[in-house]
Amino acid sequence: MSIEYSKGSDGVVAAHSVVAARVELPGGRRAGAHLPMGMGLVRVAERTAEIGATALQIFSDNPTAWRRREGAPPDAAAFRQRLVELDIGPVAIHAPYLVNLAGPDDELFGKSVELMRHELEGAPEFAARFINVHVGSHRGSGRDTGVKRLVDGLERATDGQPGGADSGAPMIVLENSSGGGFTIGATIEELAMVLDAAEARGIGDRLGVCLDSAHLWGADYDVSDPAAIDDLLATFDRLIGLRRLAMIHLNDSESTKGSRHDRHAHLGEGRIGRDGLAHLLCHPALDHVAFYLETPRMEDGYDAVNVARLGDLAAGRPLTPGPAAGAASTASPERVRSEPAGSGALGEASA
Repeated sequence: MSIEYSKGSDGVVAAHSVVAARVELPGGRRAGAHLPMGMGLVRVAERTAEIGATALQIFSDNPTAWRRREGAPPDAAAFRQRLVELDIGPVAIHAPYLVNLAGPDDELFGKSVELMRHELEGAPEFAARFINVHVGSHRGSGRDTGVKRLVDGLERATDGQPGGADSGAPMIVLENSSGGGFTIGATIEELAMVLDAAEARGIGDRLGVCLDSAHLWGADYDVSDPAAIDDLLATFDRLIGLRRLAMIHLNDSESTKGSRHDRHAHLGEGRIGRDGLAHLLCHPALDHVAFYLETPRMEDGYDAVNVARLGDLAAGRPLTPGPAAGAASTASPERVRSEPAGSGALGEASA
C-alpha cells in the first residue's frame, strides 16, 4: 500500500491510501479495522477494501446510547452486497459501551440484556459473524457473583434465539479486560471460569473469546516478548482451548505494563512494540483467528497506515510511516472510554 499525506486548512495532517493491495498474512488469516459509521455503511465496506483490509469491525448504532434505531439501516442490503463483492469478512459488531451484564444493579442489568438481544437479532442485517462484548464489572459484588450474573445475562440474551455452530447465528465474543476497578476477565483463568459456567448452563456453544493485546498488557501479560506470548497461548489452550479464540484486537499500548489501564497506540509506536505484535499476528496456531485494529484516529487516515503495518509486521519490513511530527498517536474520543457504566473503574480506557 502507498500512503500520502496532506494538511488541511485547520493544520491537521491526514493520511490517505493511494494504492491498496490486500494485506497478506500467514495462513490466509483475515484482518481489518474498526471503522466509523459516519461515512455510511456502503462507504465503510468500500473503505475496508481501499485500505487493503479483509475483515471489518463496526458499531451497529450509537455506542453510548441505550436507545436503538427501529429496524435495519436503509443501506443494509447494499452493504451486505458490497461485502460479498469485495470479499470482506468476518464482520464483527462491537456492543455498546453501556452494556454490563455482570453488575448487581437490576435496571442496568435488564437494559444490558435487552441491548444484547437487539444486537443479536440485528446482526444478520450487517452480515455479522461476531458480537463482541466486554465481560463487564461486578461493581463490588465479588468475582463469583459477577460471573454468575454475567452468565444469567447471556442466557437471557440468547433465550429463544437461534444458536450453535451450524445455525448461522452470530457468536457472542467475550473480550478480556485490563483489570481496572471491579472488572472481570483480566486473566485467562477468569475467562475460563466464565466459559465453564456458561457450558454448565448449556450456552457454551454460543460463546467465543476476544483477546485485546493492549488489555493483556495492562493486565500484566508481557505481550512484547514472543516467549511470553507462547506461554500465554499455551495456558489459554489448556484452560479454554484455542478453538474458542475467535478474535484478537491487535493494538499497541501507551500504558505501562501491569498498570490496569489501557490506552491504544498505533502499531509499533507503543510500549508493546513490533516484536510482540508481529509474533501474535503471525503465530502458527492462530490461522483461524480474525484480527481487528482499534488504533486511534481511524477517521484521519490512520486506518490505512495501521493496516499497512499489519503487512509490514508479517513480512518483517520497516513500518509504514505515519504523518510527520505533530500528529502523534492521540486516541480519538470514540476509541477511549471508561469501563462499563457504573463499573467504578476510574480512569481506565478500554475498547
